[in-house]
Amino acid sequence: MYIQYYKEPSEYLKREMEFKVYGHGGPVCLAFSCEGGRFYDWEDRGLVGALGFLIDAGRLRLVCADSIDAESWLSHGEGRVRAETQERWFCWLTRELAPRVRELCGVPEDEKLLVAGISLGAGHAANLYLRRPALFGGALCLSGSYTARGWFGGYADDLTLRNSPADYLRLIPAAQLKEYTGPFLLCCGQGPYEDRFLDETKAFAASLDAKQLPVSVDLWGDDVTHDWPWWQKELAVLFPRMLETE
Repeated sequence: MYIQYYKEPSEYLKREMEFKVYGHGGPVCLAFSCEGGRFYDWEDRGLVGALGFLIDAGRLRLVCADSIDAESWLSHGEGRVRAETQERWFCWLTRELAPRVRELCGVPEDEKLLVAGISLGAGHAANLYLRRPALFGGALCLSGSYTARGWFGGYADDLTLRNSPADYLRLIPAAQLKEYTGPFLLCCGQGPYEDRFLDETKAFAASLDAKQLPVSVDLWGDDVTHDWPWWQKELAVLFPRMLETE
């Protein structure tokens, strides 16, 4: 498998940020780990390997991005500072990392990137797709959390709303809905440790349906837990579906 590692400065975050690129051809997908995760988690936990049949065949290039969740979603600091940190990370992704990835991978101007994530990373993926449909053309979200409520305690402001897709979805104007033409897949197990994420997945899917925004929802069995081995299996099943409907 062709693998490239990068550590490059970010103007928005005022630090160096790390990411890895897997693959030599095919659509490009930004991938996000669970809460507090790092750019190497997908490789270390077997998710890259689970998609090896697509990556090695030149059907997919995976870009695993680093997070700063520990300073935003998981921090116990002042709410506004945490929200601003999350928004700067979002700007790094959309204004620095995405153009850089397009350059590195030779993505044509008329081709959009895909996004995928697990747990809180699924919420990040959904947020990117819904906020920047001109940049991202599809999302695969596993065991996701789609609201900022609960993560920031009782704090809420314009920036937490901006990063809370389940809450700002109702504010998306009808004219913008036609921009969401790519595959949007949600998946969650119904077993141990999935309770919160299952509830959020069902509620988010219902809200998407109410907005008549196309979404596909897979709910796996009551033996399917909130854990890496199941996410490996879900990715292997659902990623080909996303690529087929892209």
